[in-house]
Amino acid sequence: MKTRQDAWSHEEDVLLAETVLQYIREGKTQLAAFEDVGRQLHRTAAACGFRWNAEVRKRHLDAIEQAKKQRKERKRALEMMKKWQKEAAAIAFPALDDSKAAEGSSPFLPAAPLTLDQCIAFLQALRRDAEQLEAARQENERLKLERAEWEARNEQLRKKLQHLEARQSTVQEDFEALVKIMARARQLAAEEGDRLSLAQLLLAEVGEQSEPMAHS
Repeated sequence: MKTRQDAWSHEEDVLLAETVLQYIREGKTQLAAFEDVGRQLHRTAAACGFRWNAEVRKRHLDAIEQAKKQRKERKRALEMMKKWQKEAAAIAFPALDDSKAAEGSSPFLPAAPLTLDQCIAFLQALRRDAEQLEAARQENERLKLERAEWEARNEQLRKKLQHLEARQSTVQEDFEALVKIMARARQLAAEEGDRLSLAQLLLAEVGEQSEPMAHS
């Protein structure tokens, strides 16, 4: 069988998937990922996008969701880092008032030495943020365990339901067989009753015919 020249190999699909997932984790656009892959494979970005949406994407749905979660975590970490840097800069380099600025103080030098109270306040803020992160992590782990328990319970109930359905089917089959047996028994009883009635009539007729012969 002849292979098309524009056919995608397994290695190219892997490169496309890894690049797109990386761009998702880093908060970049998929279009940029398609352009990057296109440069490496000498294909157009449109061709890469079509291949991703038509074939590759559906094979990596779980990885895409995980990449989106990592992107959110990365964004949150960057925002927290910026916040810490801003707080550290505010502590280390407080704003100069107009009088000191007029005296020619350099804005790149601290106006006053860093105090112990400021260091303690900054470290306490860092500790609070770390405690909040740890609490969030523990809550996430608790929810994961709870979800696993519910999934296990759901699986048990599903198996129990299958067992009850199978048992109900067996009972139904037994009931239908019993009904058929009873119907056949009634039919046989009716036929047997008809035969007994005919025999009785014949015996009675024979008896009436034998009585005159006995008197003569």
